[in-house]
Amino acid sequence: MKQGKFQIHSNTALTDNVYKMVLAGDTSAITAPGQFVNIQLAGKFLRRPISVCDWDEGSLTIIYKVVGRGTEQMSAMVSGETLDLLTGLGNGYDLTLSGDKPLLLGGGVGVPPMYALAKALIKEGKRVSVILGFNMENEVFYEEEFKNLGCAVTVTTADGSYGKKGFVTDALPENYTYFYTCGPEPMLKAVYRATTTSGQMSFEERMGCGFGACMGCSCKTLTGYKRICKDGPVMKKEEILWN
Repeated sequence: MKQGKFQIHSNTALTDNVYKMVLAGDTSAITAPGQFVNIQLAGKFLRRPISVCDWDEGSLTIIYKVVGRGTEQMSAMVSGETLDLLTGLGNGYDLTLSGDKPLLLGGGVGVPPMYALAKALIKEGKRVSVILGFNMENEVFYEEEFKNLGCAVTVTTADGSYGKKGFVTDALPENYTYFYTCGPEPMLKAVYRATTTSGQMSFEERMGCGFGACMGCSCKTLTGYKRICKDGPVMKKEEILWN
């Protein structure tokens, strides 16, 4: 984990309430797709945890949805402003288990961490399939970005207004070696039941500190209690204990 100041390079709307923010700063603590950052905002007591969409040596990309006062505050920020970030948080995805034909499933704001993961897997020569799930057409984002990486991309919408009608589980391919997913809990439960291989799931949880000190995001698993922010947010399918 590392704390540092990041300068906003750009902050643009992808949909009516989803924004892409690119920041410049020290990203050396980020080591794996699926990790997150914790952002300090003026006037807010708790930091806001946001998944890492992409990063390189000197820049960081996050995608966030405006759901409350904190993210609304972020959406109004402009190029040149600075943010205090904790980086390198969480365990991230384990790429060594992917096999040759990994399947990535992202739902809503669970899509962004799939991008860095797809990028890393393709770099290793893997044949990556991606299923992106949204409620309706005007919520769809990053389809072309995944295609530009070389992924086989399927988009689903719950109302059928774009792509395949239904949920990500309605578009599962017949053959894949392993799966990775991130999204709301109902989606994760559905993926858990529908998938035929092992895989890894990234969980969303309210966090106090973001690095395991407060124990506020602990959950019970088959291998004991784990902290979503430090021992997660990524967990293997086999250790998940649904309430």
